[in-house]
Amino acid sequence: MRHQPPRLRPERLIVACLALLCLAAAASMPARAAEVWRDALPEAQVVGSGTMRWLGFRIYQATLWAPRRPLDPDQAFALQLQYHVRVTRDKLAATSIEEIQRMSPTLIAAPTLARWKAELLRAFVDVADGDELVGVYLPGRGMRLYDRERMLAEIGDAELARAFFNIWLGQPSRDDSLRRSLLGEAP
Repeated sequence: MRHQPPRLRPERLIVACLALLCLAAAASMPARAAEVWRDALPEAQVVGSGTMRWLGFRIYQATLWAPRRPLDPDQAFALQLQYHVRVTRDKLAATSIEEIQRMSPTLIAAPTLARWKAELLRAFVDVADGDELVGVYLPGRGMRLYDRERMLAEIGDAELARAFFNIWLGQPSRDDSLRRSLLGEAP
């Protein structure tokens, strides 16, 4: 008498098929989908990192990446933010524009700020605890913004790009300790 393999019940067969589909999908994904931005900076290494806190709460972990240390602001670099809170894209854009204006040594014209805010709104997504956004600075060209899976937008405005990254790397910084940590300077 031949041995018959056990028969799967329909619900177990469905679970088994779903598990195989998940494994196949995972195998077809890049090894580190979180680093799709690395195509723009394949030789990037960590320059520095730190945590942004507000009223004692962790807002995000920031890491600055560049081809070499110390940072050369005239070369491409990336700023990676791993969020610990939920923030809407509207709030990200509004706060970015407020910080750009606060840090500017001169008043920025209202139409320019409105255009920049529209660009950032187009590029940003809502974030939650565990989400990641990466901005890649492209000197003289602008910037690219990524989440873990894809490029969200390319913004071809070099002035906006400089002002945007200045939020973290310029002075007067909202958090000078974070700025110095990102730049790899001793606190």
